[in-house]
Amino acid sequence: MRLCSIASGSSGNCIYVGSDTTHLLVDVGISGKRTKEGLEKLGVKPEELDGIFITHEHNDHINGLGVMARKYGIPVYGTRGTLQAIKETSSVGQIDESLFQEIEADTKITVKDMVLNPMRISHDAAEPVAYRICHGKQKLGIITDLGCYNDYTVECLKGMNALLMEANHDVNMLQVGPYPYYLKKRILGDRGHLSNELCGRLLSRILNDNLQTIILGHLSKENNLPELAYEAVRVEIAMADNEYKINDFPIRVASRSEVSEMVVIA
Repeated sequence: MRLCSIASGSSGNCIYVGSDTTHLLVDVGISGKRTKEGLEKLGVKPEELDGIFITHEHNDHINGLGVMARKYGIPVYGTRGTLQAIKETSSVGQIDESLFQEIEADTKITVKDMVLNPMRISHDAAEPVAYRICHGKQKLGIITDLGCYNDYTVECLKGMNALLMEANHDVNMLQVGPYPYYLKKRILGDRGHLSNELCGRLLSRILNDNLQTIILGHLSKENNLPELAYEAVRVEIAMADNEYKINDFPIRVASRSEVSEMVVIA
């Protein structure tokens, strides 16, 4: 199974997951043109996509969805609340009703040789989810846009071989930054976004011997830096009360504007 961030950040998110026979996107928050170019760098044609799985309806996750779905006839998967919100978003445009495929949290769905299991997350959207994806015994999790986590979150993410997880902001940068108070309050709230420190603490609870790669994603352009996110997460792992050390797992930061290195899960 392969994982690659085509784009990840507060300005747009698009993640590729694939096998030899199956090609999926999680979110299309960048333009259709950028999505196509990113896929082609991976050796995948847009018409080869078997599905687009949407986490929620915010623009940085669906910006290119209308173009991609209409042009290539790609099935669009999302919860009932998410699909309804997409249909009410005028900037997406009309999508053929037959392309919409409704899913439910904690109910598995199979697309060719991949099994996807959506999980509930806490975010200020209609019915948001994150995704756990399995290919045989290989398991990965893509989890962004959650203001907080709980035991359910931890249980869902146990035993993963690869993780792409949100490290959205540095709390101090956000607090002293230019955002208006209401927006700072939203981001810091339980239905906002994970800080670097919270990302590290969540990771510390789900580290396991089979974890091969950690990717930090959905970084804020205004309220974070890749170096800050990387170091803050490493510090939390180092301070955690478990058997693992910071160098036991490779940690990388997904680029906002460039296609990241492909991760191949052994």
